Amino acid sequence: QVQLVESGGGLVQPGGSLRLSCAASRSILGINAMGWYRQAPGKERELVAAITSGGSINYVVTGRFTISRDLAKNTVYLQMNSLKPEDTAVYYCNTVPAGPYFGSWGQGTQVTVSS
Repeated sequence: QVQLVESGGGLVQPGGSLRLSCAASRSILGINAMGWYRQAPGKERELVAAITSGGSINYVVTGRFTISRDLAKNTVYLQMNSLKPEDTAVYYCNTVPAGPYFGSWGQGTQVTVSS
């Protein structure tokens, strides 16, 4: 079954950092762009960062976040620094735009920023 598995979330204090990982069960080499999304309670899911197949970062919601990927591991990362309470959300990865390439969305990884 084709899938995406996100990990690396947790509870962190404001100002802290986290590195999220997204492992894909199939190659991401031919995908135009991969991205990280987040959904906070009561809000729509939003794109927070995107990276092209060539490795260029073509979108990031804030300079505190950096997206990268390891093609050999079919894994996409999101480094989040100087975290704020408003970054609290469930974080997901998927193609950009989101589509059926990996089937359904993964389970996501919860990020909670709180003192």
